Amino acid sequence: MARITLKNLAHSYSANPKSDSDFALKEMDHVWDDGGAYALLGSSGCGKSTLLNIISGLLRPSQGRVLFGDTDMTDAATAQRNIAQVFQFPVVYDTMTVRDNLAFPLRNRGMDAKYIADRVAQIARMIGMEETLNRKAQGLTADAKQKISLGRGMVREDVNAILFDEPLTVIDPHMKWELRTQLKQLHRQFGHTMIYVTHDQTEALTFADKVVVMYDGRVVQMGTPQELFETPAHTFVGYFIGSPGMNLFDAKIEGNRAHLQGASVQLGAAYGPITGRTQIGIRPEFAVLTKGEGLPVSIRRVEDVGRHRLVRAEAAGQPLNIVVPEGLPIGADMTHVSFVADKINVYADDWRVSATSVERAA
Repeated sequence: MARITLKNLAHSYSANPKSDSDFALKEMDHVWDDGGAYALLGSSGCGKSTLLNIISGLLRPSQGRVLFGDTDMTDAATAQRNIAQVFQFPVVYDTMTVRDNLAFPLRNRGMDAKYIADRVAQIARMIGMEETLNRKAQGLTADAKQKISLGRGMVREDVNAILFDEPLTVIDPHMKWELRTQLKQLHRQFGHTMIYVTHDQTEALTFADKVVVMYDGRVVQMGTPQELFETPAHTFVGYFIGSPGMNLFDAKIEGNRAHLQGASVQLGAAYGPITGRTQIGIRPEFAVLTKGEGLPVSIRRVEDVGRHRLVRAEAAGQPLNIVVPEGLPIGADMTHVSFVADKINVYADDWRVSATSVERAA
């Protein structure tokens, strides 16, 4: 296993990049701890697969270095990096049994036969394939084949890291939760450094200890699921994490007040002078319908999603989503909305601004 360090890393597919827009990956510096479980999360084209390919050695970066521990691996071939990879589509040997598929990486390295048998049995137990060990892979479902692929990626104990590139895309929705749970259990048991690429926030948040959110070739935030939810460092993180995402309002910030279109909102802290386009962000969970306190609101429709109701509304001339817990009334006299002050985030040119103090207005 290894700590992975990215130093001044950037990549362009252009031979002569002239501006920031020519880079698929903008310059970044990050350290990913030995034994950590990380998810690279972002929409298609944000650079997450490019970054994974650089870490795996399939792609050499235009600039910067990749270190495993203290060893510079920037120019090392994939085979030298001692990693395991699991791809979007299952890669298995159809003519081999499940047992032989799982054992292949160990036999390829000349491991002892008893160790191989014990290790294969252990992994088969973890992925729930003990009963099919002697079956040929040919004819198995896509779910089963991907479980073999996952197992083969984790059968080696000596790898520096295991890289997963959207491994559950082809899996039946009913199986996804089970496999994510098994991956988490395997990580806790074996402690491998794991990096998981996905565009699905549920996969990322349930698998990873830390989620690396990417946008337009940049890592805009690396944090725990709670940090991404409560304090998004960038408006994209607020929009992308959560269902629905964060509400954003153009606003003028003065001290501990935010001035919206014809209204004013109390903030949970005071802010110094801010330049650029300023906005406030509030999660739908922290917006509360009231009978007269706060911003005037127009309710467009109410959606019952089981555990709560989702109110689609408009306030200060902008769309607003409000989550109302099941059982709480939504009356015709609820014509205003208030925000939980200390859950409001302030942004300037899409980046979160830190408060100068936490003193509240009288």
